[in-house]
Amino acid sequence: MSYLIKKFKVETTIVDTRDIANVKSAIKDNTKLIHIETPGNPTLSIVDISEIAKIAHENDILVSVDNTLASPYNQRPIELGADFSIESLTKYINGHGDSMGGSISGKAEYLDIIRRDSQVNLGGTISPFNAWLIMRGAVTLPLRMEQHNKNALKIAKFLESLSIVTFVAYPGLNSHNNHDIAVKQMGSGFGGVLSFGLDTSHDKHNEFVSNLNIITSAVSLGHDESLIVFIGEDDERQYLYPEEFNNGFFRFSVGLEDSNDLINDINQALIKTGIL
Repeated sequence: MSYLIKKFKVETTIVDTRDIANVKSAIKDNTKLIHIETPGNPTLSIVDISEIAKIAHENDILVSVDNTLASPYNQRPIELGADFSIESLTKYINGHGDSMGGSISGKAEYLDIIRRDSQVNLGGTISPFNAWLIMRGAVTLPLRMEQHNKNALKIAKFLESLSIVTFVAYPGLNSHNNHDIAVKQMGSGFGGVLSFGLDTSHDKHNEFVSNLNIITSAVSLGHDESLIVFIGEDDERQYLYPEEFNNGFFRFSVGLEDSNDLINDINQALIKTGIL
């Protein structure tokens, strides 16, 4: 955040945007943009896009939404009132873990400014080969997202049934705090990413990951293959996470493999680690 102030003279305020009151109280005379991420990474928190947009526009403020975890197949922020929708094309839209890119969608009057200033000053121009890979992958986005959605929900329900699992954060579960909002604004499904915790030690979390055979330990998400990463209790961002995340947790990007194979892989790794 200090980088934004020093280089671009942009002042920022971090708030929990799940609570509309927090957003209202954080608005200042010089507020120009409210940026939200929903579902949130890695907490899978859900923010009401329509309500945020309503408050923002009443105060002549623009709204941008990081839509990466949902993908445009599951959620379309601009249709819900946002001014900009941001996607990491590296993730679901490409879908194969072999390219890097990003996109901003919105009104031409703003995109012309972004294109002119960002491409010149920040080098925000994708390479032709990366663009080609992303365009190729985008063709199968609807088919892939259907499978991601289906697999993630099934695995989230499986994990929730295990006594060793301390919590499961997935918008498609009835137990999710903002499940009703997710149902309202994520029309086609709830995405392929979930987070969960285990009632065990730091070392056992890592041992569990090493015992997985199908699921790969990696920090990215939105690929065709399942990826998992352990975020420890000493992570520098823990103060921003809900309390149940504070003992360490997994972010699990559920891939396109057979869901029963993935469940069996989790189950055998838990047994082999000695925590189930």
